[in-house]
Amino acid sequence: MAGKFAFTLSLLPAALAVTYDVHVGAGGELAYTPPYVNAVDGDVVNFIFRPKNHTVTQSSFEAPCVALPGGERSGFRPVPEDNPPFPNYQFHVTDTTPKWFYCGQTGHCGQGMVFAINPAPEGEARSFKAFRDLAIAINGTAAASSAAASSSPASSSADTYVTPPAPKWATATATITQGQSVWTTTYTSYDGTPPPTPAPQPAEHKITVGANGEFTFTPSNIQASVGDKVIFEFRPKNHTVTQSSFSNPCQPLADVTGVQGFRSGFVPVAADATTFPTFEIVINDTAPIWGYCGQGNHCGSGMVFSINAVESGPNNFAAFQQLARRINGTEASGAASGNGTSTGSGNGAISVTSSFVGFVGSLVFSAAVAFL
Repeated sequence: MAGKFAFTLSLLPAALAVTYDVHVGAGGELAYTPPYVNAVDGDVVNFIFRPKNHTVTQSSFEAPCVALPGGERSGFRPVPEDNPPFPNYQFHVTDTTPKWFYCGQTGHCGQGMVFAINPAPEGEARSFKAFRDLAIAINGTAAASSAAASSSPASSSADTYVTPPAPKWATATATITQGQSVWTTTYTSYDGTPPPTPAPQPAEHKITVGANGEFTFTPSNIQASVGDKVIFEFRPKNHTVTQSSFSNPCQPLADVTGVQGFRSGFVPVAADATTFPTFEIVINDTAPIWGYCGQGNHCGSGMVFSINAVESGPNNFAAFQQLARRINGTEASGAASGNGTSTGSGNGAISVTSSFVGFVGSLVFSAAVAFL
């Protein structure tokens, strides 16, 4: 009897566990509904994403709009209007300590789009209201008002920066001639890009990652034809080659658009290395490709690159790099880690090959990655 009783008690926590539904951006509001819950070990917080594009990103009370290293991150979840069932993201509660979250979409946290698990009661220093007020004060409307009030005509200089427009894509048809072959192709075109005509003799382009200990891709902006190979060579330290989008320079393409992009993963290289690992992609059309280093604040320091950027338009490499710095790095006015919404898409297709040399054994893989 005692054994049966003990077995019954062991089932109680699972049986009594509660799932809390929290709607993210319901009704178009920049809010989590409800804004906080009180939960215990075994409970589940089920975040349900409503239309638009939001995140659930764990932070800390002291820095409401800065992602907590190693914390929970849903990534961006774009949701079309009136298209149920809605995607969800679950957080499993393991203790009763307070947990803090925010939306990483540009400006949302600073407007109070934050959430808490087990905050202190209202009126205390670490209550939900205190957390929300701090987010607004540091990153949002209160900070903007304070900055405006503290500036003087003699010392203030207006920020005239204008965010570049999102790239515009359209379906195009072109007649391609290569040698004796002529064919018509329909493809996704970006303003200013040439038809996807294969190069007569495919070339190889080398981009050095982190040369001389600097946070750079060298060169950082190249033009490549269909069939060309781009070889990224990693130098000492630990960097990545990660595809992103113009409007979201420092976020993986998949997190923003749901479309899989290329990612080398972290590639550590010893300071005394003499053989350097590489990561390769083969260009299959002429649409612009955007990328960055996913290590720490490297992207926010300007460690980005572009392939086939249209330099004559607003979505050029310099604009891309400046946007990365403003949103994530040295020119950022707030500390939020999220970026804006991208309406652009990736290039038609890329073949990816990596060869990591100098490690225990070697890893070589290839994949065809199709983008919208």
